Amino acid sequence: MKILSPRLLCALERFNAAYPWDHNAHYHRWILRQLPKRFNHALDIGSGSGDLARLLARRAAAVTAVDSDPAITAQAQELTPDVLPVTFTVADAVAEFPAGSYDVITCVATIHHMPFAQALTCFRRHLAPGGTLVIVGLSRAQTPVDHLLGVAAIPANAAMGWLKNKGRPAPRPASMTASTRSADMTFDDIVREARDVLPGARLRRRLFWRYTLVWNHS
Repeated sequence: MKILSPRLLCALERFNAAYPWDHNAHYHRWILRQLPKRFNHALDIGSGSGDLARLLARRAAAVTAVDSDPAITAQAQELTPDVLPVTFTVADAVAEFPAGSYDVITCVATIHHMPFAQALTCFRRHLAPGGTLVIVGLSRAQTPVDHLLGVAAIPANAAMGWLKNKGRPAPRPASMTASTRSADMTFDDIVREARDVLPGARLRRRLFWRYTLVWNHS
């Protein structure tokens, strides 16, 4: 669905490049609000530059952070103080899923890189009873609601970039240097498959081209 003219789109791309901000980090505080104040072991899938893993480490006894990209994982390790209980691992999150049971599993802007139902099944298998799974994901726009949210996000995105950078051009943060890809699944498909694997999962469309999923293991 074409919303903007090519000229306006180019202008917005130049503006957003000059005032970058991390859409995924925008949801980190929201993620923390879904979690207990303290927990034992957390697993962060698709940990990127480690921003969320470091936040989880403030509450957890131990955090395992997994990403398939060696370069971004090396950056994450460099950015993480030795005193924080975070272990970074380069691995395929589905084929080489970390053994063990976790009180918290998080996955931000990563699950669309993996077989969706298979990844959810792995998460469910390794989430401890009473544990919490939180996903922030991307979906392919299809419905009028999807497109309306996309339109609303365009000016909001520019405004957030300007405010977060205090009106000054800035380089991209390390968290935005990881490889990306577009989402294939629509939100409706995601809801249907998620509830087949995770009965009672709570899903919601969000601003800035994201959706959220929360599931508590009873």
